[in-house]
Amino acid sequence: MHPHRKDREHSPDERRRVKVSKYLSKHLRHQPERIGLVLDAHGWTEIDALLRATERNRFPVSREELDHVIGADEKKRFAIEGTRIRANQGHTVAVDLDLPPSEPPAYLYHGTVADRMPSIRAEGLRPMARHHVHLSSDRETATRVGARRGRPVVLGVDAGAMHRAGHVFHVSANGVWLTDAVPPEFLRLPA
Repeated sequence: MHPHRKDREHSPDERRRVKVSKYLSKHLRHQPERIGLVLDAHGWTEIDALLRATERNRFPVSREELDHVIGADEKKRFAIEGTRIRANQGHTVAVDLDLPPSEPPAYLYHGTVADRMPSIRAEGLRPMARHHVHLSSDRETATRVGARRGRPVVLGVDAGAMHRAGHVFHVSANGVWLTDAVPPEFLRLPA
């Protein structure tokens, strides 16, 4: 267990829910082809096609289990629209989430770890393998994001100034703010 995470026991149901959520993330964000899925231009795929793919690939998920996993996901990583499903953000495959530009709050936050700070100080925040930089509207969420990889460092982002300078922001269905990059001059770094 990571020293900065709360030590907690997980029930078999909780462990399965986490496993299914990670499986969905992997295949709806990064490697749909690995299980024979095809995402449309906006990241959607038919739920029935997803369930058949999980069965074919020896990781069967029922519709009831899928609904439970999505409903219990505090981060709301996935969206269901009619008979289709998609990840709300975080893709490394080419998709257009068709999100309109949105005016951000004055400040947003980004959680990271200390070993990434030298490149962040020099280059700002870049999307790396993803299509966008992900930002949070509150420090607590950014802290949790950074803590996934070690001791968190929370950076402030002067989103209002970025917006006034012409940078475009989008907000995903689950409230994650997305932008192409954050130049260093818009970052508020810890001392």
